[in-house]
Amino acid sequence: MRTFKDNAGRTWTVDINVATLKRVRGLTGVDLMQVIEGTLIEKLIRDPVLLCDVVYAICKPEADAATPPVSDEEFGKAMAGDAIEAATTAVLEELVGFCPSPRDRANLGRVLQATKKVMERARDLVEKKLDSGELDRLADRLLETAGASSGSAPASSVSTPGP
Repeated sequence: MRTFKDNAGRTWTVDINVATLKRVRGLTGVDLMQVIEGTLIEKLIRDPVLLCDVVYAICKPEADAATPPVSDEEFGKAMAGDAIEAATTAVLEELVGFCPSPRDRANLGRVLQATKKVMERARDLVEKKLDSGELDRLADRLLETAGASSGSAPASSVSTPGP
């Protein structure tokens, strides 16, 4: 079991088992075992709404048992930034541990590590471009081009006086 904290300071437990898989499938339509095929990780990482729906479904028994119970909307309000990253890590690591086959666990673990490396490299690349001023120069060129092309456009026939 893994845990993460939401932005309201609540600690949530991520425990993946067959009952969890069934609950997530029933509530969200997401088959968590697609993670073995390699399609689910990208979907969850790219879609924070889907991710939070899945995480809420995983944590639903805990949310229902809270005093007062935590609705999916309240849960979603407390999910942003670091909380989403922590929840993503907890879910993916739990899925790796759940895989019934040792080979699938090993392969999924490798996929997860490779995904993390690619994401870090992409973040590094963005930081490098921001630090180098390359994006500022590109924006300046685009604005200059847009300004030059808007000045050379033919006049509209509506604003041109008739004969």
